[in-house]
Amino acid sequence: MATPERYAKIRRVLSQRQPTLSVLMDEVNKPHNFSAILRTCDAVGVLEAHAVPPKHGGSLPTYEATSGSAHKWVGVQTHPDAVSAVKAMQARGFQVLATHLSEQSVDYRVPDYTRPTCVLLGAEKWGVSGEAAAAADANIVIPMMGMVQSLNVSVAAATILFEAQRQRLSAGMYARPQLGEEALERLAFEWAYPELAELYRGRGEAYPALSETGEVRL
Repeated sequence: MATPERYAKIRRVLSQRQPTLSVLMDEVNKPHNFSAILRTCDAVGVLEAHAVPPKHGGSLPTYEATSGSAHKWVGVQTHPDAVSAVKAMQARGFQVLATHLSEQSVDYRVPDYTRPTCVLLGAEKWGVSGEAAAAADANIVIPMMGMVQSLNVSVAAATILFEAQRQRLSAGMYARPQLGEEALERLAFEWAYPELAELYRGRGEAYPALSETGEVRL
């Protein structure tokens, strides 16, 4: 059973979740990078991340051991390829910002991250494909002053997401819940009682209500 203190923290965290901020990881295949990106997602309030599994292996990297349990709090939705994933996010009203160097690229701090935004991150070795970058709404870059041309993908993700957090904090978007009450209540139950939630889903039954302190009302 969730303690009142833990349930209060769950409610507080969910009240600051940003369903209109996300990342799309295109074939990020190294577990420590995948893990680190999810950890940053949790830190800045991303509700759900998106990923295209690596072609070689066909599944998402194993990340439980190194994500600091972030995989429990940030859902990951998979897509068959980056271009269709970009179009799916755009159909939901998201601007997709691809981390890609091109003639059209802008400094990562230029876009308005208070808009529904998905950051497209490429695989460690190849980066974002030209097709996916072209399908995105904009290409962004992190200015580099040294000899190397790019950052580790997880570091780049953190740099960009914390800029998004900065803009959203300034706009007061963390001060008011972005989730609807029904979604917040559902997620609070799933986070507080994951095994019980799975049982209710398996039965096709609605979750029971919770008290203000997180106790199940049967």
